[in-house]
Amino acid sequence: MGAPVSTTPFGSARIPVFPSLALCLGGAVAWGLLMVACAFLSLHMEGRDANFHLEKLLLIYFAGGLCAWLIALPIARLLTRSRGTETRFAAHFALLSLATVALTAFWFAMDYRLFYARWHQPFGTRVWVYQFLFTSAGATYQFLVMGLRLYLPVGLPVLAGASLWLARAMPRSIPLSRH
Repeated sequence: MGAPVSTTPFGSARIPVFPSLALCLGGAVAWGLLMVACAFLSLHMEGRDANFHLEKLLLIYFAGGLCAWLIALPIARLLTRSRGTETRFAAHFALLSLATVALTAFWFAMDYRLFYARWHQPFGTRVWVYQFLFTSAGATYQFLVMGLRLYLPVGLPVLAGASLWLARAMPRSIPLSRH
């Protein structure tokens, strides 16, 4: 008839934290590409799409979106397995936006760090740690000031649409009868 349903102590069917492999990996690639589209369209609307660092910049936005999806989706599912659609939407919206910004800032900072690494002290020294931390913090700040706006105006409706789709597509807990 089907696989047995594992239950939680509250008597409802357990919803898996990790979605299907297709949704997890396919969604991650799609989210990364959507973030690339957001950044490119924003640059194009500003007339800055002829930037000589365009490929590297778009790769950073892709990596941030890809990694964010892989982290935010399971966390949102874990937190909202037995909640309504509105709560699921809010969790996906908040976690996907925060993870996308944070991970894109991280990749931006690592690229920034690689550029300045040639002038830094040897790995593992105390000065190297300071240089690593302050270079990364400076790059993150620079991303938040200058790179965050590349998600607008396209990113907000894309985020809302993806969050709504994820909230509605997530299976609901099935109450089990107690006979």
